[in-house]
Amino acid sequence: MAFLAKIRYICSRKINSTVDMSNRIYPIGIQNFEKIRKEGYLYIDKTALIHRLVTTGSYYFLSRPRRFGKSLLISTLEAYFQGKKELFKGLAMEQLEKDWTVYPVLRLDLNIEKYDTKESLEAILNNHLNRWEKEFGKESSEESLSLRFANVVRRACEQTGRRVVVLVDEYDKPLLQSIGNKEVQTELRNMLKPFYGVLKTMDECIKFALLTGVTKFGKVSVFSDLNNLRDISMLPAYTEICGISETELHTCFKEDMQELAEREQTTFEGVAEKLRAYYDGYHFAPNTGGMYNPFSILNTFANMQFDSYWFETGTPTYLVELLKKSDYDLNEINGTVVGEAAFVGVDSTDTEAIPVIYQSGYLTIKDFNPRFKTYTLGYPNKEVEEGFINFLIPFYTPIRKTKGVFEIQNFVQEVESGDIDGFFTRLQSFFCDTTYELVRQQELHYSNVLYIVFRLMGFYTQVEYHTSNGRIDLVLQTPDYIYVMEFKLSGTAEEALQQINDKGYALPFAKDPRTLYKIGINFSPETRNIDRWVVE
Repeated sequence: MAFLAKIRYICSRKINSTVDMSNRIYPIGIQNFEKIRKEGYLYIDKTALIHRLVTTGSYYFLSRPRRFGKSLLISTLEAYFQGKKELFKGLAMEQLEKDWTVYPVLRLDLNIEKYDTKESLEAILNNHLNRWEKEFGKESSEESLSLRFANVVRRACEQTGRRVVVLVDEYDKPLLQSIGNKEVQTELRNMLKPFYGVLKTMDECIKFALLTGVTKFGKVSVFSDLNNLRDISMLPAYTEICGISETELHTCFKEDMQELAEREQTTFEGVAEKLRAYYDGYHFAPNTGGMYNPFSILNTFANMQFDSYWFETGTPTYLVELLKKSDYDLNEINGTVVGEAAFVGVDSTDTEAIPVIYQSGYLTIKDFNPRFKTYTLGYPNKEVEEGFINFLIPFYTPIRKTKGVFEIQNFVQEVESGDIDGFFTRLQSFFCDTTYELVRQQELHYSNVLYIVFRLMGFYTQVEYHTSNGRIDLVLQTPDYIYVMEFKLSGTAEEALQQINDKGYALPFAKDPRTLYKIGINFSPETRNIDRWVVE
């Protein structure tokens, strides 16, 4: 075990050479293990964990967010089971594996298609089956996709004398892309369920199987018959199988961090803290260390600058559709408490948003209560939180996506200069053109829009935002001003201001030298907008 711990953090750049920490090339967007090893790209050695995986079980499922290294894991396993020993020179696997037996490998990649009809899924499955059948043969009586798959597995085993390895990358993409269409969902689920069921019925012919994806669909969905899969998504032993740990960051990127510190004109410790705030914080099991998003880390060092790399690769709209469909209160999203059922599986017919948002990587485990087995979830880091809330703007307001950041910038500049009227006039624009459908959930919509605005402002100035008993109060602080605000629905601005005074909301700032404003705001159900504000 000590040996495993020692070799776990090897950073390798090129086969048949010593580790070169300078002039490295980063495998951004490269998910092929053989290409990385032969062409000298940086590789963080995960092969000790992979060896543990293949020697302690046969059937696995792993859920991780997108761009977290799942495809590279699949590719590494493929190279291992194909006996490509030369690719593992200098890695942990070279010392751990003695036999290097070659097995037939069937790799199914569902990441390359857009699934809006059952024909799109049928085409990609048929394409893979045709390729496998060219190698292992086909009988005319085999018509259904699942029967063809089962017989490919059987013939591959018989012809090679070795049991088969099945690797499925992004098994859930068809279901995720069609999550808002029940008819298509049902068709795709009915197609995938018997296809994946082959992994159980052909057990005598299968050596190893791994399915990876973003979410785990359960209940009446594709996993209902696959009770032989071991879900390692939340096992402490495998939390580091994808992503970059704190130790790996400081071991493999020490020189990069030092160079970035010089570029940022700060200290090594300052850069380490900023990297942690932006890209760390993914916890896949209680009481385990945080994991860094590898895509963002690699891009940061390749470009030598911070940015929202992971988020800018695309956020699926189905997440927002789930939030709106379930009338979810956004104020509850950060710090929400869930039971174990939220991690057991997602039913493709459900409207529960939080399990899907967690498994997609926009929430992570922040705390665990062992007595009640409940989990507190929250945003993993600044990149995810700021990116996700920015993404919500065009779905909850009439503001276009490209204008969202510009509007938040103006909000901050207005409060920093004491322009109260300018601030609230701009805020009114976020409630314009509220649709009739939202009138029925007017208070929730009103609360959600305020959450988006003030959460984003909180990245640039100090904001304390509270909701309880049907009221919303806000404390907003800048270097020169303090704003204490109370929002009312179907009341009056004067009543809101009176509540600030009656409840003593401003008392904590009585001795503060900054200019203090108390503001009462009313939201009108008739205009579906802020109709009045009064300032004291």
